[in-house]
Amino acid sequence: MTEAVFKDIPELFEVEIGEALTARTESLATFRELGPPDLCYVVKSTGKTGQRDFGSFHFVSGVDASSSASLAAYINSLTYSLEDNSAWFSKGPVWKVRNGSYCCFNAFSRVDVRVDVKIPGGVNAYVVDLRGERHEATPDIWQETYVSALLRAILYSDDPAYWLDAYRKLDPITASEGEVRFLQAAEALFMKGWQVGSDPEIQVATIVSNHLTAGILKYFGGSGRWQQAANLFEKLSAREPEIASLLAKSYLGMNEEVKAVQIMSTAIRHTPRSYTLLHVQSDFLRSKGQIDWALKLAKEAVNCAPSEFVTWEKLTELYIDGKDYESALLTLNSCPMFTYNGRDTHRAIPTSRVNIPVKRQISDLLPEKQRTEDDEADPALLRLPAPGLRGTWARAYALLTRLVSDIGWDELLKTRSAVFVMEEEYRMQKVQADVQNAAFKQRTRSAAEGASDGGSTVIHEDGSVTKTSGGSKASELGGKTDDGGLSPSNSIPIIRVSTESDIEKELAESSRTTPNGKDEDGDGPSLASPTLEKPIAAAANEEVESSPSTPQELFSFTNKRLCERWLDNLFMVLYEDLRVWTIFRAEVAHFKTQHVAYRKTGMEWEILGDLGLRLHHKEEAKEAYQRCIETSRYSQKPWAKLLDMYAEEGDINHTIQAAIRVATYQHADFTEMTYPTLIARCFFKLGQIHGHAKISFTLLSMGLPENILKIMESYMQYGKTFKVEGYDF
Repeated sequence: MTEAVFKDIPELFEVEIGEALTARTESLATFRELGPPDLCYVVKSTGKTGQRDFGSFHFVSGVDASSSASLAAYINSLTYSLEDNSAWFSKGPVWKVRNGSYCCFNAFSRVDVRVDVKIPGGVNAYVVDLRGERHEATPDIWQETYVSALLRAILYSDDPAYWLDAYRKLDPITASEGEVRFLQAAEALFMKGWQVGSDPEIQVATIVSNHLTAGILKYFGGSGRWQQAANLFEKLSAREPEIASLLAKSYLGMNEEVKAVQIMSTAIRHTPRSYTLLHVQSDFLRSKGQIDWALKLAKEAVNCAPSEFVTWEKLTELYIDGKDYESALLTLNSCPMFTYNGRDTHRAIPTSRVNIPVKRQISDLLPEKQRTEDDEADPALLRLPAPGLRGTWARAYALLTRLVSDIGWDELLKTRSAVFVMEEEYRMQKVQADVQNAAFKQRTRSAAEGASDGGSTVIHEDGSVTKTSGGSKASELGGKTDDGGLSPSNSIPIIRVSTESDIEKELAESSRTTPNGKDEDGDGPSLASPTLEKPIAAAANEEVESSPSTPQELFSFTNKRLCERWLDNLFMVLYEDLRVWTIFRAEVAHFKTQHVAYRKTGMEWEILGDLGLRLHHKEEAKEAYQRCIETSRYSQKPWAKLLDMYAEEGDINHTIQAAIRVATYQHADFTEMTYPTLIARCFFKLGQIHGHAKISFTLLSMGLPENILKIMESYMQYGKTFKVEGYDF
């Protein structure tokens, strides 16, 4: 089996032949949106009797899926990648690819397109539906499959949260002709784009908020080539006015602000309820510093789509920009949260062997890929809950960290207690309500006892209770009724509303009463009714408003709201982050004063760098990542974070150095694509300032190994082929 492996392609070997295809067929019904990467399955054989065949598979994206011929060509190319280990003194069995299957999920029609190839032999293409039944592949199915494969290649290209064993990433579009074909297919399928789903933060996929539009914007926006996207959206907006929001966004990306404003002005008359259009207008006004105007549009967007998270998120951001932190916190509390559904993946099956070829010339620049002490970390850092947040929860947490970055933890807690009902307030309110209920029951019971004694009970407006004789009241009301029944005064207590003169009279009488209960003349006890003392628990919180006595209104807070449970949990997550960060910075300061080196493992520095970015401490995070890359930890993340930071700063030398490391890591993990990637976006960002020629000359001056230089030059070649801004200077 040693020779039955590919020399430069990762692969997983099955336990039983055909198991991977069976598992994929059974998993088709679980694919919700774009589906997983394509599955390439091959069977290797020596052609000799008695020699066991082996089945292996790997995942791939970026292969042209427009026809069965292109997929069959990919399988045929694998025959040239088989390892040849036969020595000059011995000749072992010669392994060949006997047959193969390429599986590509069609996200529009929810079917799996498969191409079976027999070598030598023929090609058979067919469609497998969710029930496992076979159908014929039509031209429409092939077009949908082609676009689905391209979207997966674009959107999965640099997603750090999506990782698979034996996943090979290739360039989805390598020539301008391929880009034209992509635009034509996207135009034909644009109105069906909502069928492929949307990002986790979008609850309902629409014609302008789905994976198709996200892929188009990412592909053309990442390289600054908005003109191609604008041409596409301009043709489509004539059929669907709502697409004008994407058209305006494209023109803003091209710095054609006047034209974008004209488009938005015209479109808002046709689609005044489009929240995406309102968001584009709001972002434009926000970029111009018109926060108040942008805020009005964001509020209108919330009214248009109250069930979408992104509308509430935009409103919260604008409240933070406007320094209205109480409203920002209340708006954040109102955000609708959705269950996070990650990207579709294959069902894991047991494998007999994993073949991950090592590219020696590339891996020599990287640390050893083995576990060391730099891959260990303090349990307190590993247990931080924030890195596990996904979807709307992660976006809401980002807003919360922005709040604490602006106003600080203490002020955030004050704002929180000002707008939300706190536990202590709720408890005190409940105690006071219980006391009032008890007092009300006691008064009712006293009134009932007074009625049973033959007298009537009078409950005054101030809550005092007095008794009168039954005879006098009966005489006042005419004694018994005509039918011989008792007077109402004998059974129902009278509620007397005191007038101002009555109150003044009672106050005058009470002023004559001595503390021992006798009046000034000492004639006898006063007739003033006893008052109910306020209990200590209620007196401890004078700010709590007295509750009405009706049960429906016992716990009403007119000026506060209840904090959602998920937001309360995010406050605890934020507290954990701040606690660890505060301890870390205190330790750093202490070691500096003692002139002692502060040491952490590589993984700890990486976690602290992520923590600093989450809490918007960019410089401290940058320092942590720099300390991480000095260790022997095998990790691409710190280099990728530093690459992004250096590109933002316009530091061309450090950006190129970080890009070389990131490219090396990516190619070692079989990410053999040029665009769209983080490196390409950073290079194109620098190219707008310095020009691509300066980047190319800087690469040449570094004396890089030939294979590394070839990889780095491929990014510049892409810019030249597709005429990215800066390619000509």
